Amino acid sequence: MTNSGRSYGDLRIFTGTAHPELARRIAAYLGIEVGHASVGRFPDGEVNVKIDDDVRGKDVFVVQPTCPPVNDNLMELLILIDCLLRASAGRITAVFPYFGYARKDRKDEGRVPISAKLVANMVVASGVDRVLALDLHASQIQGFFDIPVDHLYASPVMVRHLKTLGLKDPVVVAPDVGGIKMARAYAKSLGAGLAIVDKRRVSPEAAEAVHVIGDVEGKAVVLVDDMISTAGTISEASRAVSSHGAKEVYVCATHAVLCGPAVQRLSSAPVRGIIVTDTIPPAATAGLKNLQVQSIGELLGEAIRRIHESESVSSLFLP
Repeated sequence: MTNSGRSYGDLRIFTGTAHPELARRIAAYLGIEVGHASVGRFPDGEVNVKIDDDVRGKDVFVVQPTCPPVNDNLMELLILIDCLLRASAGRITAVFPYFGYARKDRKDEGRVPISAKLVANMVVASGVDRVLALDLHASQIQGFFDIPVDHLYASPVMVRHLKTLGLKDPVVVAPDVGGIKMARAYAKSLGAGLAIVDKRRVSPEAAEAVHVIGDVEGKAVVLVDDMISTAGTISEASRAVSSHGAKEVYVCATHAVLCGPAVQRLSSAPVRGIIVTDTIPPAATAGLKNLQVQSIGELLGEAIRRIHESESVSSLFLP
């Protein structure tokens, strides 16, 4: 395989301890096995990595969502990349099913960091050649990396599943103004209407829904977002559309971070189904009876195949 005058050997998939099951699903789609690596800890907690396979000249993809425990998983990724670099891998691609530290993508007040840029700098400095990411919290994060970035969306996987539910007269709803672009893309794919929940944030952890812009009365509502963290926004939005006459409510989010009171809030929210992907291990979703998990293993696997074979990935970019 050639690209920009360089040639790369066989495709290899490696992973840390963040989400090995997803790495196995990606590898299965590609018809290969996950590479052998020892990822452990020294007695003081420092990450210890050893690559057990020969990767000299290989085209290596490291699958590692930086989900909780975020710092541990990030350090594993950086050390894996350094290890592969020193083992003479031909090209290294960091695959972020979920990119942590993405909330701070700009200075929205005085004396705060831009953490997403800092993490991007760290990843680039580790020696990685390119990045493959899924549903970044803010699209502009792509520009934080001074290397090629392929940014995919989980919406094709989600829309395929939503179409099997047989929703009658669906309306896609953005839980806040920032989610309008994503909601519009879902609405177009589903041939559905579009509405917005106008909210006012009262603290970094809490939001108060105000009113609904658009018609949801008697409709099947699909609330879409890129992630569910503490579930404050999505829970308030579900109550808002229900109070405006929605017939049934589904929540659809790519990343099920589900920290703090998220499970309790979702369990008490007026939602019929919660649809997420497997970008994050399922431990956080325990206790949610109406959860439906869709795998993005094939989507990421196909993107990896195309990158490896120097084929266009742009058709996978469509939100």
